Amino acid sequence: MTDTKIHSLLALKHVPNLGDTSIKKLIQHVGSAEEVLSKKPSQLCKIEGIGLHKVGDLHNPIHQKAAEKELQFIRDQNIGISCYDEPEYPEKLKHCIDGPVVLFSRGNIRLQQQKIISIVGTRNITTYGTQFCEELISHLAPLNPVIVSGFAYGVDICAHNAAIQNNLQTVACMAHGLNQVYPKVHGKYVERIEANGGFFTDYWSSDTFDRKNFLGRNRIIAGLSEATLVIESAEKGGSLVTAQIADSYNREVFAVPGRTTDAYSKGCNHLIKIQKAHVLTHASDLLYTLNWNLEAAEVSSRNVQKQLFVELTSSEKSVYTYLTQEGKKELDAIALSCKIPTHQTATLLLNMEMKGVVRPLPGKLFEAV
Repeated sequence: MTDTKIHSLLALKHVPNLGDTSIKKLIQHVGSAEEVLSKKPSQLCKIEGIGLHKVGDLHNPIHQKAAEKELQFIRDQNIGISCYDEPEYPEKLKHCIDGPVVLFSRGNIRLQQQKIISIVGTRNITTYGTQFCEELISHLAPLNPVIVSGFAYGVDICAHNAAIQNNLQTVACMAHGLNQVYPKVHGKYVERIEANGGFFTDYWSSDTFDRKNFLGRNRIIAGLSEATLVIESAEKGGSLVTAQIADSYNREVFAVPGRTTDAYSKGCNHLIKIQKAHVLTHASDLLYTLNWNLEAAEVSSRNVQKQLFVELTSSEKSVYTYLTQEGKKELDAIALSCKIPTHQTATLLLNMEMKGVVRPLPGKLFEAV
């Protein structure tokens, strides 16, 4: 991407009332950011959805000066930048109508051909939430997913750290420019995150931390991934907003259920209640819904399942071994060969299906995953 293109895009981004969606619309009609800046506001107003209140200030020289200053910062600090129509721009984010026109990055982010999930939740993570988050990422590690979160206290930093501990790539989405770190206490994690992953933002170096920026940051978290997972959340909170954004993008949303009396389970329970989120109790729930356990990955799905779900009872192991060796079989045949009563076999198969090691097929057949 040329400096001219970057400069023009930054100049457009600096125009008040001209958001990412409107900029994309202007470029689609005119051809390029440079061409948009060459047009008179009266010409651009003819485009549907573009009024004078959006482009009236287009030629104010302050926008060109601000763009030049930010471009100099990008050069000096070796900040990565990608445009929404460039190959290196995150593929899933391209499909979000309000995705950033330009995305700034730092680190070693590699998202091509990767499984990506976003993990969000309360800043007041409980012991239960910490344990669940760490175990979930550990169980998913054989599939080498990218873990995306927001670098905040609680669930966010727990997810980033769990990814690092499992040698997984992790991406932190920031609500400010890349010339600063918030919260400052998390500065100790920056080097490790940049070593295998990095940071994304669409905020400029002149944008200091402000809570109103979280909404913009959250759309990137939701847009980058195939699914957004809410570990714990109160009745209100930013993680619920991220889940709503993910749902609006037609992405899968998962929530970890909890006791109705637990303050930081109420948000998750509500998402499940109104059917905005799948129940997430184990890694198998995620794999089943996303069909990750059915894909041909670097490791065969069967080997992955063996690594993920080793806690089988002796009877379950017997059934799993039988189906692995014999292939698709009916319930009665499984019960007879494994010498387990039919009613017990039916219960075993249901439990094994929940664990993700067996799946039902048409014709009352079952097979090992």
